Parts: sequence; structure tokens; C-alpha cells
Amino acid sequence: MSYTWNVACEAMRLAPPAQMGFKEALTDFTFAGFSIPKGWKACWSVHSTHKDPACFTNPEEFDPTRFEGNGPTPYAYVPFGGGHRICPGKEYARLEILVFIYNLVKKFEWKILVPNERIIFKPSPSPSPENGLPIRLKPHETSCT
Repeated sequence: MSYTWNVACEAMRLAPPAQMGFKEALTDFTFAGFSIPKGWKACWSVHSTHKDPACFTNPEEFDPTRFEGNGPTPYAYVPFGGGHRICPGKEYARLEILVFIYNLVKKFEWKILVPNERIIFKPSPSPSPENGLPIRLKPHETSCT
């Protein structure tokens, strides 16, 4: 199941469940030449880290092996946030994802009905398959002997 979790992590790296996070400036500060006053909200995109070549080699490539061993450096991979504000449901989500994948693979043959379907970002900012990713599921035939 560890490789299955690596596959799920890589999928969440490319299409994170939370697209962005907001932080409030606690003091006035300057960043990259911009003055940010105390109280302003800063919006950070998860993609800015998950697709940063400094954090991930070949960031557009699907490669589950990048999560082997110690995996990415701390705070480079944050689909559930990080630090003391990490999503409390992270481990439940992990269990749910692994159980779903296990059952899908073990109990069904499946075929994607629209090969090479485009991923779009409309009407919401979350990535979605253009046609909803239609698939055909067929239960595996079991043999009784």
C-alpha cells in the first residue's frame, strides 16, 4: 500500500484538494519590493510550491517515486496544509483514499471512456476533467471451484 499512497500523493501534488491558503499580515513588511500593511490578507497558491522546479525535479511529470524514502523537503508538499494548522482530517483522508483505490483496483475492471481528456479550471479554480471523467466499471468475474 505504500506505493499506492505514493501514487495518491503525486496525484494530490499535481491537483491539490485545497488550491490556496490565506494568511493575515501581523506586521507591516516588504516582500519582493511590495509593501504589505498589517491586517492585509495574503493569498498563496499551493501550485506555486507543488510545481516549483526548486522543490520537485520535472514538476509537470507524474512520478510517484518522488515520495519514496524521506520524500520531499518539509513544506514543499502541502495538500493538507502544514505545521500546527495542518488539516485534522489528513489521516482519515489517507485511509479513505487507500480503501477506495484498493476496492477500485481489486473489484473492478475499468476503462476510461474519453482517453486524453482535458483538465479545465472553469467554472471553479479547481482542476476538473472537461467531461467529468466518464469510466465504465465491470466487476471482476469470480470463479468458484
